[in-house]
Amino acid sequence: MALAELYTQYNRVWIPDSEEVWRSAEIAKDYKAGDRLLHVQLEDGTILDYPVDPVALPPLRNPDILVGENDLTALSYLHEPAVLHNLKVRFVESKLIYTYSGIILVAMNPYKQLPIYGDAIIHAYSGQNMGDMDPHIFAVAEEAYKQMARNNKNQSIIVSGESGAGKTVSARYTMRYFATVSKSSSNAHVEDKVLASNPITEAVGNAKTTRNDNSSRFGKYTEISFDQSYQIIGANMRTYLLEKSRVVFQVGKIKFLKTHCECSC
Repeated sequence: MALAELYTQYNRVWIPDSEEVWRSAEIAKDYKAGDRLLHVQLEDGTILDYPVDPVALPPLRNPDILVGENDLTALSYLHEPAVLHNLKVRFVESKLIYTYSGIILVAMNPYKQLPIYGDAIIHAYSGQNMGDMDPHIFAVAEEAYKQMARNNKNQSIIVSGESGAGKTVSARYTMRYFATVSKSSSNAHVEDKVLASNPITEAVGNAKTTRNDNSSRFGKYTEISFDQSYQIIGANMRTYLLEKSRVVFQVGKIKFLKTHCECSC
């Protein structure tokens, strides 16, 4: 279907905005191929003649029935404004911080404690297939744990995000899930033992950013070891990818016996 035909069939688009990033607008007049102006009406009633490039027209908005989907891949149009709007609707209106994008879990940092990480929630996700329940960090952890036990192969969970996104907290909840479902004797806060080594690495690898006063400037690799019964028997955290280009001066003096720090619990 040609772009002009799409813009005749669907009458809502996303318009770039300097303050809100994207604003929803309804096409007020049929668009014809080659037109340089798109006649739209914003949600506040403002009529606007928006200049467009016939080759790159504004992204179309998804039907309302799809807004708030728990998996972004279910959207008809998957682009930046659609993703941001779907996450906003789930976070603001439904108070949900997790959304799937296929096998990827997108998390919104609420900057407050939520009652969704207790033992009852952990047991609810235990044994479930990913996608059977609402998106959750426990669903990702369960999938990794189940694949490890079923295939007897190592599994990896990559936690990434910008400064202050909540990566360390997500890693903590993942380790808490493993400690609980494995019924490990080291259940006594194994995640606390691993994360207790953070001050050592942070002493030489953290920096102040515009969004986080104590932002990690390095990647962290945490390895959790299980026995043949799939119970936790220990954990190991090592640091890698230190961003040396961002280390511009030394605040204090710390003496290390070796440059590579490896902490076990």
